Amino acid sequence: MLDTWLAWAQRSRIPAFIELAKKVRRHLPGIEAAMMNNVSNALIESTNTKLRVLHRMAFGFQPPEHLIALALVDRGGYCPPLPGRSPSAPALPALS
Repeated sequence: MLDTWLAWAQRSRIPAFIELAKKVRRHLPGIEAAMMNNVSNALIESTNTKLRVLHRMAFGFQPPEHLIALALVDRGGYCPPLPGRSPSAPALPALS
């Protein structure tokens, strides 16, 4: 079905469709792989967006631990190992 649409778009003489068809053809192996393997980067993109919002909310906080605490609370309490800290170290200081 995609091949049929790409052929139509290429012949359509509509510049936007022709450009889109070229881009889709250029990325076709990746598109097919994502569809066949059922993979997506949607979870990563949503996490990045939430972290950007939290970063704006934390503007003015002095220590970075406050931003980290906001991110951990927002993500449902998930506490990944932080760089440079041992797993047995206390997670974060209390917010004051």
